[in-house]
Amino acid sequence: MTLLLNILWFIIGGGFIAGIAWVLLGLLLAITVVGIPFAVAAFRIAGFAAWPFGRTLVDARTVGDEPIVGTGLANLLWIVFAGIWLWISHVLAGIAYCVTIIGIPFGFAHFRLAAVSFAPLGKRAIDLP
Repeated sequence: MTLLLNILWFIIGGGFIAGIAWVLLGLLLAITVVGIPFAVAAFRIAGFAAWPFGRTLVDARTVGDEPIVGTGLANLLWIVFAGIWLWISHVLAGIAYCVTIIGIPFGFAHFRLAAVSFAPLGKRAIDLP
């Protein structure tokens, strides 16, 4: 079922567009030295945005990664410059998909992406058991 949902998401649920948007944002951020940590986070989220079903996003400390100093401040800058716009787009897409019964799983996937749009630094996508 997860594979079917991921394929449908990628084709009609916005997965292709969401993945491309996160990759393009990562490329834009990678142009500057200051934006490289943000670019790495955007690339990581792009994979989740393309194939979200059967996976979840967790804090990096949950999987044993060391927290990077300044992540909180960097996430605050992210919210101001990019996060709010990504959040708005994912929330609007989620609402639009939830109008139909068939689109509800896709709407929930957009809501999960909206949540990570605010603070992508320090997040990791892991497979659900």
